[in-house]
Amino acid sequence: MTEARAAYLSLGANLGNREETLRETVRRLAAADGVKTLAVSSLYETEPWGKKDQPSFLNIAVSLQTTLSPEELLALTQAVETELGRVRHERWGPRTIDVDILHVEGVERNSPTLTLPHPYMTERAFVLVPLAEITPDLVVKGRTVEEWRKLADDGGVIRVAGPEWIDVDGGARF
Repeated sequence: MTEARAAYLSLGANLGNREETLRETVRRLAAADGVKTLAVSSLYETEPWGKKDQPSFLNIAVSLQTTLSPEELLALTQAVETELGRVRHERWGPRTIDVDILHVEGVERNSPTLTLPHPYMTERAFVLVPLAEITPDLVVKGRTVEEWRKLADDGGVIRVAGPEWIDVDGGARF
């Protein structure tokens, strides 16, 4: 086991029961060995990014404390995606669930399977708005998440439920 580190994820879904899929994803991540959920953002409806001809997404950000290595965390997130019906047909296409690792405290990676910090996170309002809600002062690529959020066009990001949509501390919904 390694030392516990903070990790930040972006979750999105645009097929099926999007809210329940996001809730179940958080449950499964929280139940994994070596993972503790610290915060979950409000729920945001967002326009598709990259490939526009698909349904809108629900997006959230999640902060974790984990003793997993970044590669082990990636394996976990991909296993949860598969368990919840994620099929990779096309890049940026519709999906039941998408989990991106955005940042792991003290880690930089540029490998064929994992790039940290996430290469597009500072360009995507659907990532920055929820992430700024739970960790505005996190510094990524020389700026805080809040500074990056202010630079993003967040017109297509609509808050549809506050952080009460899921209970992290009480665990009632896990």
